[in-house]
Amino acid sequence: MNRIPQFSTKDTGLSDIALHVARHLKRAALAPIWIAVIVSCIDLVLFSVLFWFVRFSLAPLTYFQTFQTTVWALCAAGSTVALLGAIGGYRVSTLKNTIYSIGYVIIAGVVPFGMVATFDLGPPQPDHIAEAALASVCLTILPGRYLISRALRWALESGLTERRAVIVGGGSNAEHLIRGLVQRPENDIRICAIFDDRQGERSPDLVLDVPKIGHFSDLLRFARQAEIDLIIITLPRTAEARIAALLTMFRVLPIPVHLSSFSNDLNFRDRTSREIDLIDLLPPSFRPERRLAKRSFDLVIGSLALLLAVPVMIAIALAIRLDSPGPILFGQVRHGFNDLPINVLKFRTMYVDSCDPGARRVVTKGDPRVTWVGRVLRKTSLDELPQLFNVLTGSLSLVGPRPHAVNALSSRQEQFNEIVDGYSARHRLPPGITGWAQIHGLRGEIDDPEALRARFAYDLFYIENWSLWLDVKILLRTPLALLDTRHAY
Repeated sequence: MNRIPQFSTKDTGLSDIALHVARHLKRAALAPIWIAVIVSCIDLVLFSVLFWFVRFSLAPLTYFQTFQTTVWALCAAGSTVALLGAIGGYRVSTLKNTIYSIGYVIIAGVVPFGMVATFDLGPPQPDHIAEAALASVCLTILPGRYLISRALRWALESGLTERRAVIVGGGSNAEHLIRGLVQRPENDIRICAIFDDRQGERSPDLVLDVPKIGHFSDLLRFARQAEIDLIIITLPRTAEARIAALLTMFRVLPIPVHLSSFSNDLNFRDRTSREIDLIDLLPPSFRPERRLAKRSFDLVIGSLALLLAVPVMIAIALAIRLDSPGPILFGQVRHGFNDLPINVLKFRTMYVDSCDPGARRVVTKGDPRVTWVGRVLRKTSLDELPQLFNVLTGSLSLVGPRPHAVNALSSRQEQFNEIVDGYSARHRLPPGITGWAQIHGLRGEIDDPEALRARFAYDLFYIENWSLWLDVKILLRTPLALLDTRHAY
């Protein structure tokens, strides 16, 4: 057995082996919800073409009839896709079985296509419809479902859909977990690495070919370098104090934390009772379903907002250019999702030689560094409009905890994480242009530790109670919140 190189005990970075593992885990896993979205989009096109082909094969179409048939085809296809989703036709277990998948399509499509055919075609020749429908099914549904099942099986076998997990705690408990997973070939969990403070026989460098790559404290840094889906604690049941301390440490991550030492069931289900073997200690704050819903909302509303804001942004750009020399936009590195740095855009509001990209000095009322146009922009928050481009690129959301500058200091020259314990927990959702704290009057520069603690509390409430409706509510209340300019300067 080859010995794994010892990892660094320094707090300045990860070891070479940890960085090597992280580089191989940069790609996010293909979650079941994304598989369902991809296949449903394919189905929407496929079913529309199928209906249109059936209609066209019966009789020539005029221009108006072509348009009418296209509308009916989209209605039938959309209804079928919705019904398929409702009855489980887009589950991975269904899609990878060609026969089951075809059966679900037929069940979901009979009623929508039958009703639409009746409205669009009137009383046609039944034998002609049957022949055309059978030909369409053979030409589209059968090969389409076969190709989808083959592609999905390839994705499963190549590991594109697997959930990557790391173990916290090595030794015999970790070995028991890994052996159990190997004995269940149908599971989608892959153990990528082990983190443990212990050394020697209690926690060897390799456990069934899975390397130990760092200490407990290194996992936070690793989780921000790599795309991992699960953290599994395998410490013994008697280590209650250590487990509690680890949970406090991992609470700042958006990754679910499970405990496996009390169970033999390795299916990784959500907690439903105290008798299941894998206990869900910390649920994920940003499930794939949430990511899809929030990202779709941001793209649609953000695009509309940007179109409406273009004339205003052009006028602001001209005003900045006339007011003081220098670039129109100002970029600042801030904390993003999972504490990763992002470059946030704003309109420049300070003189070029006074700009403070590191936010080392808090802006105060009447600050001489701020230009005349800049005072107006900061009062009205119009300097934030370029962040709509950040929304479209995905580094920001429309709504979320406001991103603070990396290494920003308070008016007392204190780091934010020194003022608020667990400050990074506010990065478990993507940051936003506006947020729950902002509509409650907490906007502008942070010149008071209590204001930072209040923002932190509001941000945690938003993260733990997120919904699309809450995002809509915050967006609707933001214009009213902007009228309060007491702390905006």
